Amino acid sequence: MQRKKMNIWPYLLITPAVLIIIAVVLFPALNAVLMSFQSYDLRRPSDIGFVGLTNYIDVLQDKLFWASLWRTILWVVFGVGFQFVFGFILANLLNKGFHGRGVVRAVSLIPWVTPGVLIGLMWRWIYDGSYGVLNDLLMKVALISAPVPFLAQESTVMPSVILTIIWQGIPFFALMLLAGLQGVPGELYEAADIDGATGFQKLFRITIPAIKNTIFVTTLLRIIWVANSVDVIFNMTGGGPAYASQTLSVYVFNKANALNLGYSSTMSLLLTFLLLLVAIPYLKSMFANQEA
Repeated sequence: MQRKKMNIWPYLLITPAVLIIIAVVLFPALNAVLMSFQSYDLRRPSDIGFVGLTNYIDVLQDKLFWASLWRTILWVVFGVGFQFVFGFILANLLNKGFHGRGVVRAVSLIPWVTPGVLIGLMWRWIYDGSYGVLNDLLMKVALISAPVPFLAQESTVMPSVILTIIWQGIPFFALMLLAGLQGVPGELYEAADIDGATGFQKLFRITIPAIKNTIFVTTLLRIIWVANSVDVIFNMTGGGPAYASQTLSVYVFNKANALNLGYSSTMSLLLTFLLLLVAIPYLKSMFANQEA
């Protein structure tokens, strides 16, 4: 019996993509793992060497690390939570038929397609205590009597940057959930109307169950992206004042910017591990729902 020749063309076609993934993803990841076990401070290149678990012990004893982790939790929970709520509302509005719907859909994407650096600079100007638009509006409607330095005081800086990330992420949820809503058969709502179902009954018994997989995936992606987000906060506050807006990803960036690559690699790996703890149960729940 003649042996069937193996077709190598599929493997040759995917080789460039595999090599790129190895170069830009796998190699840097392995290098970060290696550096986390080293004293890797470029300010003292002569001291670079293997230190075992010293970096991990130092990070876990670092009060600033735990404070940054707590702010990251607040950043993700409130940021992603309100993004979902307002994005879901916007998706339902955009799913309705009205004149100029295409234009509204296009305009609503502006916050999402705007670069994070530009968003940070724009909102820093909006919040500015001397000439910011927000202070001007609040004083004109008599809600405040004097300008508030939103980004310069610890009590207001974190809510301010969270509001910014909410504004940025709403269009992403709206776009993804809108795609899911358009796949829900209209006959289901017609049957519900005939049965006398209320708006809340249709929402929780038809709409949400029909797009739950879209909700799962979209929320998971945003949790990962927001937790790793650096550009918005860094360009608005740099993590200040007095580290009051420094999330874990910003702390990692600041340490790397200070050339302490071993310490920053350690924190980035711990952040990756924490995100895996969130992602794995989330994905298991999603696949279990699909099998059911």
